Amino acid sequence: MKIILAIFYLICLFLSGQTVALEAGKWNFVKTDEYCYIGSIATETDLPAEKNRGDYYVLVYKNIGSKEIVVQIEAGYDYKIGSDIVLNIDKGDYIFYTTQDLPSAAWTNEDNKVIFAMKKGLKLIVTGESSRGTVTNDVYTLKGFTASYNKLIDDC
Repeated sequence: MKIILAIFYLICLFLSGQTVALEAGKWNFVKTDEYCYIGSIATETDLPAEKNRGDYYVLVYKNIGSKEIVVQIEAGYDYKIGSDIVLNIDKGDYIFYTTQDLPSAAWTNEDNKVIFAMKKGLKLIVTGESSRGTVTNDVYTLKGFTASYNKLIDDC
């Protein structure tokens, strides 16, 4: 169910052009008629500038009226299927996965644990391997995450 929801959400996000609301180093809140999300763009990456890559960001989203909250990573490239995507918050690691249907995105089965850590943490690092074997480390700040998350809960 989470994958179907995510695919629907990404299609809506792409068609609406909402990703322009995301900024590096900030957690922005966006609300539409059907869903809400908070998201941020990485403040740094170790991917060399000569490598091509699409948009990459972290989202926390929910449909209006739903209690399910989902954490999603967008890589900007296709992840290597079967490899773990590791989200590190301060000193704790959380494993994310990808699927054949949407290889550029990753999810976890521990959304609540990840959100709890994000609220307490200072820095988030996503480590993933592309389908071509390139490993990337993307760094995000968690400054402002809790305030944005509270807005997501209160306004959605």
